[in-house]
Amino acid sequence: MSLHVFLVRHGESVWHDENRYAGVSDIDLSERGRAQAARLASWAGRAELTAVWSSPMRRCRRTAEGSAAHAGLPLHLEPRLREVDFGIAEGMTRAEMRESLPGTLKAFDTDPVGSHFPEGEDPVAAGERYAAFLAALRAGHPEGRVLVVAHSTAIRLALCRLLGVPLRDYRRVLPYLANCALNEIVLGEGTPSLLSLNQHVTPGVPE
Repeated sequence: MSLHVFLVRHGESVWHDENRYAGVSDIDLSERGRAQAARLASWAGRAELTAVWSSPMRRCRRTAEGSAAHAGLPLHLEPRLREVDFGIAEGMTRAEMRESLPGTLKAFDTDPVGSHFPEGEDPVAAGERYAAFLAALRAGHPEGRVLVVAHSTAIRLALCRLLGVPLRDYRRVLPYLANCALNEIVLGEGTPSLLSLNQHVTPGVPE
């Protein structure tokens, strides 16, 4: 038996255009993000899902609500799916960091795990809580198709941890997750498998 999990980054947020680091900041979706969520919901309605889970943060919850409704399933909120806390960099752009935190940003770019932002969450701990959630999900859903709406950095850390990629390389190996695109993994008895990355729910329509 195997469980197919679709890890999906939430729709575009209101901080997207400025590229502000949004970790624990509970920001909302942009208009484009709501359109992306609607396309995801359309996919969910025909995807034969067996469960829908989401981070409780507003940008994820509002992305996932339509998918759960179209799939005819309850929406489960899980605190372990929250984004990484970026500490002193929370809410800042990289330009602002280059101005006020140049040494910190340089160290982060070299090793975003060993030199994560001060006062922020240890990325190793974030990877562990996602791994714990996925283990519990597998125990509760030995097979089926589950949609999980969460956050870019935390999903990338979880994928690296599952696939045996050094966590410090998560920004290099997985530089980008498209909003509301499908990242499909298979959890079975053996090593997890990655079936797709950044797969658009509507072919030919960038998310």
